[in-house]
Amino acid sequence: MALENLHTWKIGEVEITRIVEVNGWEDDISMLWPDAGPQDVQKYPWLLPHFATPDGKMIISFQCFVMRTPQYQIMLDTCIGADRQREFDVFTNMQTSFLEDLSAAGFKREEMDYVLCTHLHFDHVGWNTHLVDGQWVPTFPNARYLFGKSEYEHWKMLEENKGYHDLNHMADAVQPVVDAGLVDLIDIEHKVCPEISLRPTPGHTPGHVSICIESKGEKAVITGDLMHNPIQLAEPKRIVRFDMDQEAGAQTRQDFVDDYANQDVLVIGSHFSDPSAGYVVSDDDGCRLKTDN
Repeated sequence: MALENLHTWKIGEVEITRIVEVNGWEDDISMLWPDAGPQDVQKYPWLLPHFATPDGKMIISFQCFVMRTPQYQIMLDTCIGADRQREFDVFTNMQTSFLEDLSAAGFKREEMDYVLCTHLHFDHVGWNTHLVDGQWVPTFPNARYLFGKSEYEHWKMLEENKGYHDLNHMADAVQPVVDAGLVDLIDIEHKVCPEISLRPTPGHTPGHVSICIESKGEKAVITGDLMHNPIQLAEPKRIVRFDMDQEAGAQTRQDFVDDYANQDVLVIGSHFSDPSAGYVVSDDDGCRLKTDN
């Protein structure tokens, strides 16, 4: 079990708990920025040791978050999942302690009220379902699964037109919960409950959203895949390989940085490795993530 990777933040009356599936993955920065090399990372020493290696690799994690409000238990994204066939070998036939970690954090999957997906890439929907007797069944059988309407319609179009490099997750992680009647298609500015609302952050995917948390005068935002590593706070307009609409993604990141720089808002990165959260502050090289570690 990966209990050492559990972490909980308190925002007013909302608890946000991180569940990590793949921790501290190191990769070349060119996976994020196609025209970049190690020197682009090394010029930001504040990235060390949590978000980059001394030799200029970026560090990211694959994780999700569970939010407990005064009324609801909300699963935000569901990572990669077990027993999947994926485009990349590292994510194929994974076996992790994800469900055990969720239980150890104090959450029963049968008691989840909502499963909210920032977008529908494979590493954010995997545990929507799990394999039982050869069938993909909803992991959270009593929850309403909230998908952005425009996001879902875009992915269905891609599936019908075979317009994306890998779509296996639509069949094993998305369609089964649709068939089970558990999905609500929501607007990109939907308010889940008084404390949890959506911020449209398009570009990575057309209907991508970030998640805003506000309670008792305290605020946080969970990025989703608006960004993958804090280095993007320093260069938000730089083109990202993973973005479906690269120009829109760049503008969305810039808007995000402009809105949250030097504000009392905790920024939690969906792919930021431990400690995963901090405050956006200005410095001589643009902006950086200020953490407590």
